[in-house]
Amino acid sequence: MGLTAWAYSLSESLLSDPLPRRWAHSLGVAKRARSLSPLMGDDAEVLEAAAVLHDIGYSPAIAATGFHPLDGARFLRDREGADDRVVRLVAHHSCALLEAEERGLRHELESEFELERPDLVDALLYCDMTTTPDGTQTTSVERLDEIVQRYGPDTIVGRFIQRAAPEIHAATKRVEGRMAEVSADDQPM
Repeated sequence: MGLTAWAYSLSESLLSDPLPRRWAHSLGVAKRARSLSPLMGDDAEVLEAAAVLHDIGYSPAIAATGFHPLDGARFLRDREGADDRVVRLVAHHSCALLEAEERGLRHELESEFELERPDLVDALLYCDMTTTPDGTQTTSVERLDEIVQRYGPDTIVGRFIQRAAPEIHAATKRVEGRMAEVSADDQPM
């Protein structure tokens, strides 16, 4: 079984029944990742696999610390022997270090999982932060507003996402800029 087929199967087994909305979101994030294939080249498969797996740490079957990037990455590393790059992307998706700091888990996340290449980190962040909880496309501004409203501005998630907003918007712009360059390069002269 190939990397992406395995990733979809695993994510579905962990999310579709207990967390169908989270599963829909994960499918939408993976769809966004596929749309970046022209930009990602040889890394497209790694990005798509990480995209569909990024929220598995929410699954009641594997949640341990209550911090889904750490729980998901540990499960992928320890129980699944997953590709190291996929594990690192799941661990650090969408400014996870800032949320880890809010939760008192930054040292654990940093010491256990190295950061992946910045362009891949940006790409996964873009896919996650431009996809609604139901799996449809949105803007990073609308997505952040939705997260703050859903969790509340004074919760751990609300505080973290507000702190992360400048980096989320910057990463979104970087990815959109790179996509525009690739599109322009594909235009006939």
